[in-house]
Amino acid sequence: MRRIHVDLDKRSYPIVIGSGILEGIAGLCAEAGFPVRSPLLIVSDSAVAPLYLSDLESRLKAGGYTVVSHVIPSGEASKSLAVYEEVMTTAISAGLDRSSAVLALGGGVVGDLAGFVAATYMRGIGFLQIPTTILAHDSSVGGKVAVNHPLAKNMIGAFYQPKMVVYDLNTLKSLPPRQVRSGLAEVIKHGLILDRDFAYWCRDHAAELLALEPEALGYALERGCAIKADVVGEDEREHGLRAILNLGHTIGHAVEAVGGYGTFLHGEAISIGMAGSALLAAKLGRSRSLYEETVSMLSSLELPTRLPAEYGEEDIIDAMMHDKKFKEGLITFIVPDEIGAVSIVNGVEESTIREVIRQLKEEGNPW
Repeated sequence: MRRIHVDLDKRSYPIVIGSGILEGIAGLCAEAGFPVRSPLLIVSDSAVAPLYLSDLESRLKAGGYTVVSHVIPSGEASKSLAVYEEVMTTAISAGLDRSSAVLALGGGVVGDLAGFVAATYMRGIGFLQIPTTILAHDSSVGGKVAVNHPLAKNMIGAFYQPKMVVYDLNTLKSLPPRQVRSGLAEVIKHGLILDRDFAYWCRDHAAELLALEPEALGYALERGCAIKADVVGEDEREHGLRAILNLGHTIGHAVEAVGGYGTFLHGEAISIGMAGSALLAAKLGRSRSLYEETVSMLSSLELPTRLPAEYGEEDIIDAMMHDKKFKEGLITFIVPDEIGAVSIVNGVEESTIREVIRQLKEEGNPW
């Protein structure tokens, strides 16, 4: 079992990574400070619940907990105010109290939604993340919880830290290959922003990662979580340093929005965004080879680096204007300086952004 500490003073918490660790979930909930006298709410989705929910409920009940569950439809569309209200209704009807907790069993959508429920129910109750996707190694750490608005992703949310993240590698075995690739985009992102050696390690071990080889995957998730934990520990509420974790997200979120949150998976969109950021870096004076190297790394993990031809330039620009990273008339980009180092750049000229968008469509097919 691997343990990583997220250092946030009174809001500090552990990330526990290992195979089969959900067998001891009742003990982990007790360690997290959840009393057996208060009901627990498990939020899962229609893809994950049939695989793991019944066993999780049984183990918690065997440990003395009262458990109620709410299953949402799988997919980004469930990160909505309407579904949020439905989960809140379940929590209220079940009599959750101030000592209760919400357990998020699933990927990033479940974690974001369940976390927002926990942050706002009775103005905040306990929260435990049980990620079941590789992508969620990023979203489950750091306390960003939110729902989407039709005009923008994650615009309605909060910073709300979990009491613990429990990452059972056995749950990743059921992931389809496309979801594996999507998750690995956020894994290599952590190397691209802060750890050159790790970024190259991901490329060199791409075959093992795509095949979910346990030793390689365990190390990759541990290193990715550790990098994010270090950044969050320095800047919990994204006043400065934490923004570097958004590498690829300025363009990536726009790609998701234009596609209606259904064409590209999150990691796929972020991969296109990271290629775009590297292309922007070249236009801002960095080496062209940085773009080529970034594309090579992403391609090794079978990730897209091109925009579909049908994606309109104006639509992408408009989506960027509705993103949280657009403020005071400026769009913020995280731009690589080299592999493993980035800069926060404000006020990139719109003409330059348009050039990047056009080239992301012109330089080849999207897949």
